[in-house]
Amino acid sequence: MVLQRWPDAWLTVPTLAFSTAGDAAQGLIFGWNIADLQTWTLVYLGVSSLAFVVVWVVGLVRRSGPPQP
Repeated sequence: MVLQRWPDAWLTVPTLAFSTAGDAAQGLIFGWNIADLQTWTLVYLGVSSLAFVVVWVVGLVRRSGPPQP
């Protein structure tokens, strides 16, 4: 085992960030392009947000039903 100094050890860590969308386009899985990924991400976020609101409203309606005797 070779112990390296602190700054040199960071050079072996892979980069997990992109500076532009063009950088990310080359590394996407399943052959997707960046525009499709962005579109489907927005669709997913919209549907999941709508589902959250529906669950919240259903709970509110059930809780504010007729009073229990």
